[in-house]
Amino acid sequence: MNASQMQPLTTKELEYISDSISNEEMLLKLTAAASAVSQNAEIQNAIISQMRTHEQHINQLIQSVSQHQPLAPTQAH
Repeated sequence: MNASQMQPLTTKELEYISDSISNEEMLLKLTAAASAVSQNAEIQNAIISQMRTHEQHINQLIQSVSQHQPLAPTQAH
């Protein structure tokens, strides 16, 4: 979808994306902590894979907001 077809994000959508980023960051921290204490290489590899997935989710969410940024209303001071 190109910028001319996109609509500005609603406040509710922005809040949802913000909450999703926070949740993904929390999951990333938890998986990093689990990886640090894991003694099993296979489990550690699985956890690292999950960490990458959470990082990708964060990046996708940020990219979504960035794509809509030009559509955001501006506030006059």
